[in-house]
Amino acid sequence: MDAVIEVKDVHKSFKTVQAVRGIDLAIRKGQFTAILGPNGAGKTTLVEMIEGIQKPDKGDIFIMGKKWKGNENELHHIIGLSLQETYYIDKLTVWETLKLFASFYGLKSERCAEVMELVGLEEKRKAYVVNLSGGQRQRLALGISLLNNPQILLLDEPTTGLDPLARREIWAILLDLKKKSQTLLILTTHYMEEAEQLCDNIIIIDHGKILKEGTLKQLLEDNKGENVISFSLEDNSSATVVLQSDKRFNIRWDEVQGQGTGVLSSVENELPEFLNFLHLNNLRLKNLEFKRKTLDDLFTTLTGRHLHE
Repeated sequence: MDAVIEVKDVHKSFKTVQAVRGIDLAIRKGQFTAILGPNGAGKTTLVEMIEGIQKPDKGDIFIMGKKWKGNENELHHIIGLSLQETYYIDKLTVWETLKLFASFYGLKSERCAEVMELVGLEEKRKAYVVNLSGGQRQRLALGISLLNNPQILLLDEPTTGLDPLARREIWAILLDLKKKSQTLLILTTHYMEEAEQLCDNIIIIDHGKILKEGTLKQLLEDNKGENVISFSLEDNSSATVVLQSDKRFNIRWDEVQGQGTGVLSSVENELPEFLNFLHLNNLRLKNLEFKRKTLDDLFTTLTGRHLHE
């Protein structure tokens, strides 16, 4: 199936900062895609170029086979978006705010009522925007982005700063949308669980480049394994030298924390071998934990740091 969104060798810089450095991607109709990375990774800049807010310094972006230049009006009518920070008129009610934005598309009150029900704000119909909670404001922002029944929905960190309950309320709305429509969603986030819960395809980005792309299963079953160990030692004095001397094990030792982490392809084969290696080098375990690999573990393997750093 042809891609609805194509990004081809796109670059974008701001003075001395290279925000996006040669990104290529293609997203199909109905696909929910997460762009996952830490703050400053280039996620927002990339999405703003797809939205037409920013222009690439180099490269091309196609929406439904068309560039933004000369097709602005047509593309605006098929895209819904919610920016990282959105401000509304405090002294308008929820209903008045929806009506205002609906008027930009020539939509009737019936559509406002449908959207209000979709995002669960019926009880806040007459509430002023200034009195809404953070989660309610985000639901209003999501509702506004859905007013025009967009074929493409772009959400830039829609749940940042929300408590877990409010975050899950947003997820529920998006999962319901996924079941009932063929809307294409691009979601930027630094929450691993958000990407795992909502999206079919996950793109891991850092320093303006794509590091990995695929389904959750594909990403976690790469050739570096999917099982993670973390451990500490009774005596750390020789740990750095010893653990770095043997390349059989993909072990990263943190001297400051006094903790090691590693990824094992086969627990049955590699864990006994690793324990024997420690014993032969007079390194005594203080504790050892084993878990299945997560996206944060993958990100750490790729970059040496965590998503929230």
